[in-house]
This record gives sequence, C-alpha cells and structure tokens, in this order.
Amino acid sequence: MAKNQSPPQRLLVCNCQRTMELDGERLSEALGLEEPLKVHRELCRAGIGAFRNAAAEVQPLHVACTQESSLFAEVAEELGDEAAPVRFTNIRETAGWSEAGGRSLPKMAALIAEAEHQPGMVAALTLKSSGVCLVYGAGQVAMEAAASIAGRLSPILVLSDAGDALPPSRTAFPVFRGRIRNARGVLGQFSVSVDNCARARPSSRDEFSFEDTQPSTDLECDLILDVSGGKPFFSGHGRRDGYKSVDPADPGALARAMFDISDLVGEFEKPKYIAFDAGICAHARSGLVGCTNCLDVCPLGAISPAGDAVEIDPAVCGGCGNCASVCPTGAVGYALPFTNDVVARMSILLETYRKAGGQRPVLLAHDEKHGAEMISALARFGRGLPVNVIPISLNSVLMLGHDLMAAALALGAESLTLLAPPQHPEELASLEQQASLANHMLASLAYGQARVRILAERDPDVVESALYEEQPLAAMPSNSLVAVGSKREVARSVFALLREGAPEKPEVIKLPAGAPYGRVDVNVEGCTLCLACVSACPANALRDNPDKPQLSFVEQACVQCGVCVATCPERVIKLEPRYNFASNALSPVEIKTEEPFHCVSCGKAFGAKSSIDRIVDRLRGHSMFKDEKQLELIQMCDNCRVVALANSGDDPFAMGERPRMRTTDDYLAEEQSPGTGGKKSDDFLS
Repeated sequence: MAKNQSPPQRLLVCNCQRTMELDGERLSEALGLEEPLKVHRELCRAGIGAFRNAAAEVQPLHVACTQESSLFAEVAEELGDEAAPVRFTNIRETAGWSEAGGRSLPKMAALIAEAEHQPGMVAALTLKSSGVCLVYGAGQVAMEAAASIAGRLSPILVLSDAGDALPPSRTAFPVFRGRIRNARGVLGQFSVSVDNCARARPSSRDEFSFEDTQPSTDLECDLILDVSGGKPFFSGHGRRDGYKSVDPADPGALARAMFDISDLVGEFEKPKYIAFDAGICAHARSGLVGCTNCLDVCPLGAISPAGDAVEIDPAVCGGCGNCASVCPTGAVGYALPFTNDVVARMSILLETYRKAGGQRPVLLAHDEKHGAEMISALARFGRGLPVNVIPISLNSVLMLGHDLMAAALALGAESLTLLAPPQHPEELASLEQQASLANHMLASLAYGQARVRILAERDPDVVESALYEEQPLAAMPSNSLVAVGSKREVARSVFALLREGAPEKPEVIKLPAGAPYGRVDVNVEGCTLCLACVSACPANALRDNPDKPQLSFVEQACVQCGVCVATCPERVIKLEPRYNFASNALSPVEIKTEEPFHCVSCGKAFGAKSSIDRIVDRLRGHSMFKDEKQLELIQMCDNCRVVALANSGDDPFAMGERPRMRTTDDYLAEEQSPGTGGKKSDDFLS
C-alpha cells in the first residue's frame, strides 16, 4: 500500500459468474489485509445476502463492482440509517476482462487501493429553475416541440418564421414572432433579446396573425430550447447549463434534447470546478496586459478581464480545465479533483501496483464519459486494456498541465497516455502544448522522446492498437511525492526529482517560446533604473531595493508574461524561455546597482546619481532652468523641493490678497456718487 493509505477494512469482490480470474489470497496480500478475501461468484444474485449482511454493519464497505451499484445501493437503502456507507470500484472492464487474465491482479489491487483515497471537498453553487422554457425555431417543428414539453415545463414559443405552424385550438403557452438577437445568462437566469417581436393574436384561425411589432423586446426564462438550426447563441457547442441547441431535421436529437431539458426544474448543485487566487494572477499590471492564457483557451466564455486579474463565472464554467492547465502561476487551479488529490491517487496506483508485482506501469488518464465508454468497449468487444495500463479517471483530462504530467513520470510511470475526447478538437490545443512542454523537459534530461502522448480517437480499434503497440521504454525511477504549495512549487519539486535520477543532468534547459519559465535579459548599459518594470511585474520576479538604486531578478518567479518588456521605456528588456535548476534561481540576483544621489538640501538618498546628473545636464540652458536655483530643485528630494518652492515666491499656486466682497450698500453708495456709473436700485428689482 502507498504511504498514508490504509488498506480497505471491509471489501467484497466477485468474479462475475467466473468471467474473470480472481485469487482472494493473493489480492488480500497485495492490499495488506489481515485475512484472505472470499471471492463471490455472483454477489448481485445468489450472494446478495452476503452484501446485505455486510451493509448492515456500521463500518464503511467497499464493493469491487460498478455494474450493479444501483442494486446494491437499493438494498443498503432498505436497511435505513443503519446501513454502512458503500463505495464501488470497477475492476472488471478495467482489469479482469482482458486477455491478460489472472496477470491483472496487481492492477486490481492498485485500483481498489486508489478508490480508498478520500478527495478534498469541493465548493458548490445552487442554480434554481422554475421551468420557464423559451423555445425558438420555425414553423410546426417548433410548435410541436413547445407543445411536447408543455406538460412538464412552462414554454414560451418564439417563432423565427410562422411558416406552416398551426394555431392551437386551446392556448397552452404564449406564442411570439421575432428574431433572437442574443441571449445571456445561465440556467435559471436567461435573458433573451428579440427583434421585431409581436405576440400572436388569439383570433388566429387557419394561420397565425400577430399584433403590433415591437422593435426590441427582452424575455426572461430559466431554460432555452433552440430548434432553429442556426448558430448557437453561446460558445462551446451549446454546453451551457440550461441551453439546448439541436438540428430540427434530426428527430432523435430533438427528442433527446426535449427529454433532457424537461428534467431541469428545481434546485441544482453545481460544483465550482475552478479555485481562483487573484493575488497571484499575472493577467495585467499598470494598465498593460500580460498573460491571457486562460482567456484564450476558455471555450464557454466563462472568464473575463477584471482589472489586474481575471474573473471566472462559476455558473457558466463547464469544468473542462483548460484554464488550469495553462495558468503559469497556479492562480487558476482545478478543484474536481485538486492537484494534491491527483498526485496522491497516482502515487497510490503506482506504488500498490509495483508492490503487487506489476511491471512497466503505464498510466491512462481518461474522463468518465468518453474515456470510460472507450475502456468498456475494449473490454466487451476487444482485447481489453493491456495488463500494464492502469486507468485513472478524472472529471476532465484537459485539466492536466505539464506539472501533473511530469509528476506521473516522477512517481515511476513508464509513460502517460491521455485518452482525450475527440468531439471538440479545437479544445485540445492547450493539452497538446502542455504535453509538448513535459516531453521537452523529459527529453532534455535524456529520458527519451514522447513519454506523454495524447489519444483523441472515436474508434475503439484504433485506441486498442495504439495501447498494445506502444513500445517498451526505459524504466523510470520511482519517487515519493506529495503535492504541497503552488503549481510552480509542485513543478519544481517534480523536475528536481526527475533530474536527480536522470541519465543527464543539465543545469539549464532551453525552452520553446511561450513556456512559463525563463529569465529576463536586461541591457544593463541602457537601463536607467527607472524601475517601471518592478512596479509592473505581476509575479514579483523583478524587485527593487528600498535602500539604494538596484534592480534584482528571481528567475523561478518569472512567468514570461512580457509585461516588463511592454513597460520598459528604454526597450532594453528581452525574454529568454528556459528552466534553471540552479539554487540561485530561487533567490534575487542583482542585475544592476548604481550610486544613489543625495539631496543637495538635506542629504537624503533618492534616485540614481547617473539619472539625476543626466537630467540636470539636459535641462541646463533651457529657458525654464536658466537660474541655478531652479536646477537645484531637480537635485532635491520630494520634501525639500516642496519647501523650496513655497519659500521662493515663485509658487504657481500662490495668489494675491482676496478682494473684499461687494454688498448692496456699495452699489447704493456708487449710485449717489455722480459720474460713477453705479447701478440704480431699480436694477436690483428687475
């Protein structure tokens, strides 16, 4: 068993009517159990009593079967509050149903041990829907779609074209004609803008007639069923909660959409897939934009700029994880599961597998939809997974960054295969970029090429061939690893472990452009120590010294965002992508230091002497600085400069004595004085 991982206290296993080989004694030994395991033949049928008896006890129960999990849960529910909590693990499709047969026991032990890991709690938000559903489309198709869901939802029909739509004999829902310009919001909070909107007249007879047209109307709803067949109103292929976009020419797809949307009534708990720390976000500083990685890869538009950082709308977020994988600082982190949970599960899988006698472990990362279905297809219709391929299920494979990819190799996996969903190939760019970076680091340490690979295939036969045809690679050294700290801290720990056991140990690795590691190359001669780059750096990689004019740099903190390059008025900064293993990469390294200038009045040190001298030389002879006293103002600190200006008599804000306020008496006195041209009393009465 892996460190800090206790063996399952109560475990039920079944050979599923003898369709897979199970050795209870060996499995018990591999899991560190005190007694040999009884192998049931049909736990869900003849052996259901054994499950009922086990579930009646208080201690948690672990059942190595997922196919009949609903049945087992039902039996446990019958026991009421006395039933033990039950968890389920699939060892059949993932291990037992393969041509490997009994040789899959190390993998079975690894999967069972990994299922014992308790992940961290994930925050959630509540979305509420009262069932008001806007149906948008043309003709009778849209009309019938609205009518079909009327029994379960409260439809609002907007016809883009009335066409062949027949007016109903009984009004069950409001009908409008118009064109939807845009839609906003999420499940329970949609707002739709309709151009040229008109409501249907109740007097419509053989065809719809409409009332006066309104130029623009906003409609509120909880759900949207879009059967127009046009471009979806939301990016991300209609994956926004509460929004269904379907081709009206596909009856099957339309039926599924209506069925799915009809269930979206009530309150729903949605996980907050992303944990965000604005304090370490490298998006922008000082009005300049630096890192835009998360904004560039979000397919749903859930991320938007918010000053120096970004803002993530958890109600819109679909949990793909692209943002977390490309974030250079770890400000955006995936929470389902957390990074430390992924590393812990990898560690348990690999350590248990090796201790049980397994060899050449290959981790197969997959999601619960595409990946699990693909694995099931291989087990049922093909050769099953190879004996050394260990699956690890994630909410989304796209959440894996180069740090976690490298962690799998540092823990001893021979390679890592990412079974990615092929439905949205444009969303795989970030995954490919991260895999490329991980492979570049591994190759630079002489571990060989392409230890991390991506399989985005629809055909199970192609996936099966790729898994079985993978050539053996040199064994990777196995290490213990606990993910603590930020993303960059975890990555540095991983890379340090990999370098320690590497065939080659370079101190510096050159990286491709766009990599999140590197240094800044400053032309020291042209640098004036204005320190604009220091104030702009979002990662605190560039630093100053409060005691003297100095610019220093912490390489490990640099994310290569480029804000310093854009900020520098002298244009003397360049980026150099690289990874530095040296210990000084963690500490400030001096780039330039100059002699400070001392105030000619109080002697206080301020600014760089070379900069002040340069300014004085350039202004000498200028019409506004002919007087030597005016030049001395530039050579004073802020406090002394203010005092000198106030005492010089040249204060531009100084004013003469305020004139006395004139009153009515003054005007009356002027009236009585001949030849003064003063106002008369009548002037004040007009």
